[in-house]
Amino acid sequence: MSESDYFLVIFQKLFWYINNEFSKIPYILPLLLGSFLFSLGISGISFLRKNVIMILISIEIMLLGLSFLFIVHSIYLNDPMGQLFALVILSVAGAESAIGLAILILFYRIKFDINLSFLYGLRS
Repeated sequence: MSESDYFLVIFQKLFWYINNEFSKIPYILPLLLGSFLFSLGISGISFLRKNVIMILISIEIMLLGLSFLFIVHSIYLNDPMGQLFALVILSVAGAESAIGLAILILFYRIKFDINLSFLYGLRS
């Protein structure tokens, strides 16, 4: 057997172990955890609207809950597309946080404040 065959056997055993051990957990528990993370992010955005950093953290929590739900469905349905979507979501989340923090740093350099209370004065 070549070296790549050893890696294939290891990955097959690992995938079998994950499927068999993960199937012992009731299906509703990971769904509740992912839904809780997503709702925690939504409530963070709705309650902490004046702090930009907390809004970014809440968006990251929402994306984490969504990617967790994709992974759970992927494992239970034995379909790797959910894991691929989770990787895409995590890469988008990383880019979003980097761009958001860069905009935040530029905003702080101009205004010397990162408070968003001035946005509420724009309402008519």
